[in-house]
Amino acid sequence: MKPNIWKAIAGGFVGTLLLTLMIRFVAPVMTGQKMDMAERLAGITGMGSIAGMVLHFLIGSVILALIYAFILFRILPGTPWQKGVLSGIIFWLALEVLVMPIIGGGFFSSQMGGMKMVMAALIAHLVYGMALGGIAGDAEPRRA
Repeated sequence: MKPNIWKAIAGGFVGTLLLTLMIRFVAPVMTGQKMDMAERLAGITGMGSIAGMVLHFLIGSVILALIYAFILFRILPGTPWQKGVLSGIIFWLALEVLVMPIIGGGFFSSQMGGMKMVMAALIAHLVYGMALGGIAGDAEPRRA
């Protein structure tokens, strides 16, 4: 069983929107510095900031939502929103261990502000996961 793919994508979009707003407005208050993933993605790809934002939303709305729907939903325990929160933690760990070193932020954001950035990113990913799991909802039975 898997959640409805379109609901998962909608949940991923809402989650990405909330995460982006938190990064844009809440994280600077928490960390004292700007956090802009779209700008970082634009720098890596060599495209402009609009392309970076599109890529950011594509990753959160489609790629991570489909990973949730096809893989994580099946193996994680709990209700849909709890599975979403656990997925958010997994996505956050992947960000801090794999993505941040690639984009120049260092392991666990060590080159971008350290623990304050790590905590801001964790909170944002927990909100993302709650939205993803809550909107994706429970699994639909397979049709015969």
